[in-house]
Amino acid sequence: MSERKPGHLFGISEAAPVQAAPVAHGGDLDAARALFPDAPEPWIDLSTGINPVPYPWPAPDASLWQRLPASADERALRAAAAAAYGVADPARVVAAPGTQILIETLPRLVAPTDVAVVGPTYAEHAAAWARGGHAVHAVAGLAEAAGARVAVVVNPNNPDGRVHAAGDLLALARENAGRGGLLVVDEAFCDLEPAESLGGHLVPGLVVLRSFGKTYGLAGLRLGFALALPEAARAIA
Repeated sequence: MSERKPGHLFGISEAAPVQAAPVAHGGDLDAARALFPDAPEPWIDLSTGINPVPYPWPAPDASLWQRLPASADERALRAAAAAAYGVADPARVVAAPGTQILIETLPRLVAPTDVAVVGPTYAEHAAAWARGGHAVHAVAGLAEAAGARVAVVVNPNNPDGRVHAAGDLLALARENAGRGGLLVVDEAFCDLEPAESLGGHLVPGLVVLRSFGKTYGLAGLRLGFALALPEAARAIA
């Protein structure tokens, strides 16, 4: 397989996906109730990180459940996300039905390579890159991730709340981009630490993921975003 040149990061991966067992998540109250049938109700589920106080919104028009969103609806959504996340241009925003599909897609847009995941962290990142045919290894911090072609960081981190400074992440992104690499920063909980968000500081070789449901408490509305410079955003879309 030919080596990708810097500046040509994204392209369909030629590696066959690796089959792996799915990662078990929290939030399955049916399973918990079966294990502990005599537990008192209501359950307080802390395993998902979803805001238990949902954002107040008016009842949607019934027509929204009876049609697909129009292109104008998507443009309005991306513009709203750009404003919320401090992104200069809606062309840098990719909307998706949840962040998980973005986590699964990114490994398939990069030729098989070495991937450093700063952990311990959300297990789906390592699992998705491994399924995409990449060599994945866990590292303890940004310094250990610096030599990998692709680095994945959750910021703030799940489950320990560790926060990496935006300047340190941008330095790693520029270093990776210089050798045709990629930094993925999952900002699922960054609404709690907005000063560290990279949404307004996108550089080549950087993809930022944002999760809608956790902060707004509307997890049943499957919505997530990838933030990247326009060329990378188009590839992800």
